[in-house]
Amino acid sequence: MTLVQEFEDRFGHAPIGVWAAPGRVNVIGEHTDYNDGFVLPFAIDRATSVAASVREDSTVRVSSTFSDSGEVIVSDLDELSAGDVDGWAAYPVGVLWALRQAGHQLKGMDLLIDSQVPVGAGLSSSAAIECAVAVAANELYELGLSGSELALIGQRAENEMVGAPTGVMDQSASLLGKVGHAVFLDCRSQHAELVPLPLQENGLALLVIDTRVSHSHATGGYAARRRACEIGADVMGVRALRDLSEDDLEEASGLLDDETFRRVRHVVTENARVQAAVELLHAEGPQAIAPLLDASHVSMRDDFEISCAELDLAVESSRKAGALGSRMTGGGFGGSAIALVQVEDIDRVSSAVTAAFAEAGFTEPAIFAVSPAEGAGRVS
Repeated sequence: MTLVQEFEDRFGHAPIGVWAAPGRVNVIGEHTDYNDGFVLPFAIDRATSVAASVREDSTVRVSSTFSDSGEVIVSDLDELSAGDVDGWAAYPVGVLWALRQAGHQLKGMDLLIDSQVPVGAGLSSSAAIECAVAVAANELYELGLSGSELALIGQRAENEMVGAPTGVMDQSASLLGKVGHAVFLDCRSQHAELVPLPLQENGLALLVIDTRVSHSHATGGYAARRRACEIGADVMGVRALRDLSEDDLEEASGLLDDETFRRVRHVVTENARVQAAVELLHAEGPQAIAPLLDASHVSMRDDFEISCAELDLAVESSRKAGALGSRMTGGGFGGSAIALVQVEDIDRVSSAVTAAFAEAGFTEPAIFAVSPAEGAGRVS
């Protein structure tokens, strides 16, 4: 059954159209976004779709193909406050609420969501939902908002309705992505620049290794890291860690406790790695960034302490099997690693990682290649 047919079954009328938004992989730049820093994600060729129609009242009815019961969750935009919606429905309903909070005039909607982005894998399934709904509402209500403006709407939905203190990277990648390119985003200014990422042309592939260890940004580990960054910036007398360079780390080591210093060091060095990666992609191509991926993982494992045994094994076993570079990606505490590999090595690396997980007694990982894809838009 198509998404349009399913929509008609659940809501009793046809949708006006179908919109889609991709998940994302972050090439490099982890936990830099909420520190006003730099990130380098790309939209992947796995997306979330939403069939949508407008209503004449303030009711939002939302359902999904991944909800076994087929239930329809009903909310009234006129009566909603931050945090009022629980579970996955907080993402789509939160976008419409955030649009209203930003002063945009819109009534209710009927929404049916289908996703091909794995949940909890660090590929930003949540932002894909937000962005699909955002582009649908933007078009149907003729709001005229840019991709960057919609990204901030999605971030507000996630921060205030869902309660996850995330930055704006995920939504920006999903909305601004282009085939064959990564998105270099300055999270302070919202300036976005497309950077060539010609993997296929260079005989390369980016493997996603989904450890099947689910994570949630709304849990304490993410919030604790964010708080440590805020403390570090405050002690160092800067607006955000973006304003520190590696030259400032010696001073920081004398002013901060060891744990807070290591959190700060990760963000400062990660920002430098993002900028170095952009320069290398322009000058030499994707193979040149492999050492930066390795260094990023070490920093996240040791300084930011957001890795886990499964992620570390994914990185180590992929490198032993011939990956050029590898790192965990996403918020951490589970989710996925990425490995930059030669196309001819895909099967060997995949088999080696799967075997290593089996030997360690871990759940079998899901391993698949992703390509830089087009950002969110209408599909029918």
